[in-house]
Order: sequence, then structure tokens, then C-alpha cells
Amino acid sequence: MKPPSTLLTGKLLIDTAMGSFLGDKRIRLLEAIDKTGSISQAAKAVPLSYKAAWDAVDDMNNVAPEPLVLRSAGGKHGGGTALTSFARRLIAFYRALEQESQLALEKLTSNLHQSGVSDVADFRQVLRRMSMKTSARNQFAGPVAAIKEGMVDTEVTVQLAPTLALTAIVTRESAETMNLALGRDVLAFVKASSILLLVGEDQRISARNRFSGTVTSIHQGPVNAEVTLA
Repeated sequence: MKPPSTLLTGKLLIDTAMGSFLGDKRIRLLEAIDKTGSISQAAKAVPLSYKAAWDAVDDMNNVAPEPLVLRSAGGKHGGGTALTSFARRLIAFYRALEQESQLALEKLTSNLHQSGVSDVADFRQVLRRMSMKTSARNQFAGPVAAIKEGMVDTEVTVQLAPTLALTAIVTRESAETMNLALGRDVLAFVKASSILLLVGEDQRISARNRFSGTVTSIHQGPVNAEVTLA
């Protein structure tokens, strides 16, 4: 069975030190007030009781740095309530934040399907990868399997798979800054220009980081070609 395109959904809730401030229902109430100019009609649209709608408006007005809803002498229905410009900006902010949070959940869903995470540590690793902003495409994740300190540099081995490891050389200062330790999950980035691509198995080279794969795509440029392996 094909997995759903969006497995994870969420509701955005904004709290302050003074208590609950904004959520989906309150935002819909504000939008309905702006549309109808009436608390009673807005309450029916949400739906909420008239008292619950007014209580929500009072709570928001008390917590917000500026009033959100004002009683108006005129309006669409001959008098009622109206939103302030601050309230409209707040609605726009909430909706934008809501969209971004849903996009993050959809991205997380895709990562979960691809990586097959199964426990808390796996989830945390996926989230760290998502939060890491980099243009490097050659990324390798795994736990630190070995650390060998030298006078100046430190040799770090990352276990990518049961039979596949990657060795990196970093300065001792960098190793201390990253707080590297055995078993800690890390990400290794490799510049495309630093990769040597060879054909055939009998290659006499001293490089320890040797990965085998199959060419999946070739993009020919005016000078160089971009080759992707899998």
C-alpha cells in the first residue's frame, strides 16, 4: 500500500507567560469577526457559544501588546465589533507560521519514510539533519566509531553501515569544539571536487575512503561533468 503523501499534521498553539494566547480556533474566530463584523455571527461560524467567543476575545486583548478587537459604532451589520490592524497582522503571521510548520512536518514525514527510523535516537538524528543548512550534497551520517588523537590533528572514524566506514581528519581544537565522543552521531560532508572517481576494482591508490557504486546520472557541462552514484 502506498503511504499517504502527508502523514503528520499539527495544530499551532502560541502561549505566553500569562497563559494561552493563540490557536487555530481563536484565529478562526478573529477571521470570522473580520468577515462578519459581529461577535455572535463569528461565534456561530467557528462554532463557539457567544460567551466563549467573548471570553476568548477578552483573553486575547488582555495578553496581546495591542488590542485585537474593538467595539464599533457602525459596521457591516449596523454596529458590532471590528479587528484592529495589529490583529490582521497577527493573523497573517500565524497563518504563515502555520504553513511553515506544516511544510516542516511534511519534510519530516518524507525523511521518516526514507530512513526507516524506529526509536527516539533515530528521530533526533533526522531532526538534526533537517535543521542543518548546507549546500553540500555529499552528506554521510553515522556514529563515531573511533577517535585517534595526534599532536595536532585528530583522526575520526564514522560508521556509516556495518561494513562501511569513513575516516576524517580534523584539528584537535575542532574535535574538542564539537565535543566528539565514541557513539555520538555526526554528519560528514565531502566536497564534490575532492572526490576521485575510478572505474574498475584493481586500483592502486592509498585512499582509505573508498566507496563503490553504480552511476545513476551524468550531467555534462562545458568543462566538467557531474556524476551521481548510488
